[in-house]
Amino acid sequence: MFYSLHNSAEFHAVARAVGGCGVYVSDKPSQHDFKILRRLVLPDGSVLRAKYPGRPSRDCLFNDPVMDGKSLLKIWNLNEFTGIIGVFNCQGAGSWPCLENTVQRDIISDLSGQVSPTDIEYFEEVSGKSWMGDCAVFSFNTGTLSRLPVQESFTITLNTLQCDVFTVSPIKVYHQKIKFAPIGLINMYNAGGAIRAVEVSKDSSNRRIVIKGRGAGLFGAYSDPKPKFCSVNSQEHEFKYRSEDYFFTIPTGGTSSWDITIRY
Repeated sequence: MFYSLHNSAEFHAVARAVGGCGVYVSDKPSQHDFKILRRLVLPDGSVLRAKYPGRPSRDCLFNDPVMDGKSLLKIWNLNEFTGIIGVFNCQGAGSWPCLENTVQRDIISDLSGQVSPTDIEYFEEVSGKSWMGDCAVFSFNTGTLSRLPVQESFTITLNTLQCDVFTVSPIKVYHQKIKFAPIGLINMYNAGGAIRAVEVSKDSSNRRIVIKGRGAGLFGAYSDPKPKFCSVNSQEHEFKYRSEDYFFTIPTGGTSSWDITIRY
């Protein structure tokens, strides 16, 4: 359990999002941070739960993310169509019994580390066929979308008890020209947990991608080129598109489940 109204509440909430576990809070009555809770739990009370128990990345296994003064903690998991990585700066936040804690006396406020799609094990479960080896990586904290080859990495800097969560989606090529990677509900910590199905038309004269999912919010995806037409539950809907990073977003409306049709 954790308190949603607490200075480390988001730290714990992100841990639940990548942990593939249930969500329990021990808040006092009327003492809640609904901004955090709404990023973790849908209005119907269900959770966008990842497939497996969250596990540390290989490069974290023999490090001490609490007391060595230099290591970030990275936890990975998988959804049906995306991977997820939570990155945490735990340094100076606690101590191990019977060990002298030098970090507490000399806390390094900002700590940097490397994050890569290869931190996610068994990524082939979501990459499947039609994968070109590149990934779309979405940062929840910054709201930025970047394209990254699977073997490359990027630097992240976090303060003590700060965290970020990254949705990693394989960029696939459809109809030879369409490069697409669904991210999910970008207003949720585990954005990709909202996606239930991705269907691609086989007819090259009617090029469309249908994404089925659940939860109200803002759906995001990597899309190159820009779509020509979009609908939500068979109703034409306006969308936004950032050409500099191929970031496509569209609101899903207030329904608990949705079908988004993207035409090119």
